[in-house]
Amino acid sequence: MPPYRIELAGQGALTEGLLPPAITMPMRLLSPRSLAQIAGVALVPVWLWGCGAATTPPEAETAPEAETAATPETGGGELTIRANGEDFVRQGFTSKDGWEINFDHVYVTLAEVTAYQSDPAFDAEAGGTPVAETQVALEDPTTVDLAAGDETADPVLVGTLEAPAGRYNALSWKLVPAESGPAAGYPLMLQGTATKDGETIDFILKISPDLGFVCGDFVGDERKGILESGAAADLEATFHFDHLFGDGEAPPEDDINIGALGFDPLAALASDGSLEVDSEGLEAGLAAEDYAKLLEILPSLGHVGEGHCDETELS
Repeated sequence: MPPYRIELAGQGALTEGLLPPAITMPMRLLSPRSLAQIAGVALVPVWLWGCGAATTPPEAETAPEAETAATPETGGGELTIRANGEDFVRQGFTSKDGWEINFDHVYVTLAEVTAYQSDPAFDAEAGGTPVAETQVALEDPTTVDLAAGDETADPVLVGTLEAPAGRYNALSWKLVPAESGPAAGYPLMLQGTATKDGETIDFILKISPDLGFVCGDFVGDERKGILESGAAADLEATFHFDHLFGDGEAPPEDDINIGALGFDPLAALASDGSLEVDSEGLEAGLAAEDYAKLLEILPSLGHVGEGHCDETELS
């Protein structure tokens, strides 16, 4: 005989699934008094479940509209892009071959600056492009001076845009020729002085090759690119000029110095304490191996903090 079915007023049917296994028994074994006891016991777990939940029936619960609108997926904020030449540019440094270098201007012209919410996270060392459903871009070229301000100046503003909230964990940009101004016609121009053993050289280096960088997540003391709805966040295109000149504070056998050009090859091109040269002049004046090293170094200038980038274009 099937288990007994009980219906109580206002409670609906209590099937055997709601009865404790020990009290599920054939109907012939149950007296009216036993049935009343079973009904009372069966109600206990149902009543306890009701205390553990909200007083509102589950089917009546809905998420407040304001809470949904505040989620990062549906909001937006202000994303700022900055460029940073680090302390090497703002404060000066000693090259691997002993030249004290100070910059008056370091002009870079950035174009197609694009921030991505990449999923999976982009690995610059593996190459390729970020896989992102959300990306925002500053399309117009912008020339900035990485040496602007004093020694404590903040990284230079490139641009600000409205962007969907979320985590921007990849950044790409191109260096293109400046359309106007002191660096017109060149993607990268460095102007400053180099001093060694009482000799000072005023230099202007005009670098022609267009460069493109695609980078992963910013690596530094603070996380960047985490944009919450109604808030602001920033990303940074970082340039490591110690890759070009080396670092006199690092051991000679350090990788940064082994791979760097230094300033001696450039000083050899100076005349009467002055050097103004473009890429064509560098190709003609430098030893072949030094010019080849220069071309190898340029793609390594772009970083995101200490995070690496993949160079995608060298012309």
